[in-house]
Amino acid sequence: MFAHIRVLIMALMTAGPAFAQAPAAAPAKPVKMAVLGDSLSAGYGLSAPAAFPVRLQKALFDKGIKVDMINAGVSGDTTSGGRDRLDWSIPEGTEAVIVELGANDALRGVDPAVTRAALSDILTRLKARKVAVLLCGMLAPPNYGSDYAARFNAIYPELSKSFDVPLYPFFLEGVAADARLNQADGMHPTAEGIDVIVKNILPMVEAFVGTISGQRS
Repeated sequence: MFAHIRVLIMALMTAGPAFAQAPAAAPAKPVKMAVLGDSLSAGYGLSAPAAFPVRLQKALFDKGIKVDMINAGVSGDTTSGGRDRLDWSIPEGTEAVIVELGANDALRGVDPAVTRAALSDILTRLKARKVAVLLCGMLAPPNYGSDYAARFNAIYPELSKSFDVPLYPFFLEGVAADARLNQADGMHPTAEGIDVIVKNILPMVEAFVGTISGQRS
């Protein structure tokens, strides 16, 4: 019996180093993501750590999802402005972009045809670069009338369908018109408002990132 035990111990000692030297599985690389937006995502009136891209990155990290995040938001930008700076705002190697543009178009009463064309150009160019897109919708304020609102509000779902990209219907869902969650101007979210936006959009972003990670393998 002791001879058998000695043989077993010798076998384990011999196998041990081989197991110890087995390479560990490489950790998944973070998804390189950017938020192409205006003041709503840039963090107007907030400290840098309170801006939407930073808070979203942290919320994802807390769920074990790592992303390298770029805040490509510019306060005052329209969809046309986002299109014009697209190439330098979204660097090579970016895998995913959250497009949050259109609020300034609606506030200024920009022709919805112009807004549609600019967003269409953005989606076309990102698709050509094989960059995944999550499109965030915006709603027109009522002061331009129901016809304008109908034409503007239809842009996002129609582009989502035609370009086959996921749509988060309204970026300010749960925050718009709530004085407790907006700064004194009534338009820009407070830090608490940003956290509400992040909480609401997080499930969709999780699925978005999961799809990208799955396509890598």
